[in-house]
Amino acid sequence: MSAKPSAPSHLPDSTQARDMLAFWVRLHRVQKGWSQERLALECELDRTYISGLERSRWNVSLANIERIAQALGVEVWTLLKPPSVQDLPA
Repeated sequence: MSAKPSAPSHLPDSTQARDMLAFWVRLHRVQKGWSQERLALECELDRTYISGLERSRWNVSLANIERIAQALGVEVWTLLKPPSVQDLPA
């Protein structure tokens, strides 16, 4: 049995695009109740790629950001905007 995914607990550095992308991808993924593997399947990427993305390890291409946004059902730009305290889960 796998552990339930947890949402981000703190805000990312709003000057770091990779950190903001990681925050939003993880938040949207967890809100859908998806594992990293499920998201990877939905956007036809590798699970380790999603894991690295959520840890801000990769410079992600625009094409992959588009694929991830489509899989999550959100606009591309929303994955790159600075989050605020109101965006943190309660």
